Amino acid sequence: MATAPAATAATPPVAARPRSRVFTAVAAIVVLFLAASSAPSPLYVVYQQQWGFTAWVLTAVFAIYVVGLLGSLLVVGALSDHLGRRPVLAAAILLEIVALALFLVAGDVVALAAARLLQGVATGAAITTLGATLVDLEPAHARGRAGVVNSVAPTAGLALGALGCGALVEFGPAPTRFVYALLIAGMVLAAVVVVRMRETSPRRPGAIASLRPRVGIPARLRTDAVPVVPVMIASWALGGLYLSLGPSVTAGLFGLRNHLVGGVVVTLLCGTAAVAAFLLRSRPAPSLLAPASVLLGLGTLVSLAGVSTDLIAFSALGTLIAGVGFGAAALATFGTFARIAEPHERGALFAAAFVISYVAFSVPAVIAGIAGTAFGLRITAEVYAIAIIATAAVALALRLAAAGRSAR
Repeated sequence: MATAPAATAATPPVAARPRSRVFTAVAAIVVLFLAASSAPSPLYVVYQQQWGFTAWVLTAVFAIYVVGLLGSLLVVGALSDHLGRRPVLAAAILLEIVALALFLVAGDVVALAAARLLQGVATGAAITTLGATLVDLEPAHARGRAGVVNSVAPTAGLALGALGCGALVEFGPAPTRFVYALLIAGMVLAAVVVVRMRETSPRRPGAIASLRPRVGIPARLRTDAVPVVPVMIASWALGGLYLSLGPSVTAGLFGLRNHLVGGVVVTLLCGTAAVAAFLLRSRPAPSLLAPASVLLGLGTLVSLAGVSTDLIAFSALGTLIAGVGFGAAALATFGTFARIAEPHERGALFAAAFVISYVAFSVPAVIAGIAGTAFGLRITAEVYAIAIIATAAVALALRLAAAGRSAR
């Protein structure tokens, strides 16, 4: 009787294939959540025209989203380590559907702000749990894949959401409605996936205690985790500028008022970051920290030259260079976190990573929105770019110093 060939690393056993399919489905849900979070970016200019609010109000709406997201990260970031991944994901998807439905019917800034707040809470609960779930489901024959997906999927989602929404606003029906209907349909499919998947993290006591707001990196992990923080701050601060004010800068400074172009601006940064993270996936995470810092600083400098001289080609080139740095930074950070955390630490560690990322993503962008109203978009963009260049330089200096100490 013939026997089946033994499974190899190249050909995973049949039992591993359903697990790999669930892994792929969870990765798609990460992309979907981040796409939903960036979809309003090309619409901000439309809302601004329809409802007549200032750049300060625009970034306040942006900040409300991040307040909800950070609050969610701080309160429920570690909850899935205790209740399991499925209940937390199911609740996050349900809340996201409610937020998208509110976007669908929004008729003023108050409704828009309420929708963004709920979306922030849902996204905060989802992204940490999804990140931990990917590590739980990582195939045995593909170690390191979870770190790659956690690096690629968020930036890919941000890019797809902004580009897709920009295209629908410019060419599709009901520009402030149709995109949310599509996203609701996607979330319903995500709910079906979560209901059907097996639980990947056993229940553990301490669920109520885990709701106490706190964030931190466990002491034993700090040696590996802390050195990646500066480059994380530089990259996400740049992302915050592009998602909050990027389309407005394009329209106000370069006169490009096509809504698809507003989505392309975000996609140039985030899409390039996703591609770069995928292409660099085989590189050890620590080796990417210095190149990421250099590329973030250089790209931002070239973009600054474009803004200062009204040369959009320079700004586009700089955005592409910075996008590669963004992708390398994401791979270095999330690759490190996926590698060093034990199963019971994953939810809390990813919560800490996302808190740092989204504070950097939001606080400078809100300050920029206020400054843009007071001093104008051009000078605001120039000062913001200089701050990012300085932060990237600090990240590079710290990395080189650490490398020098380890070499001795």
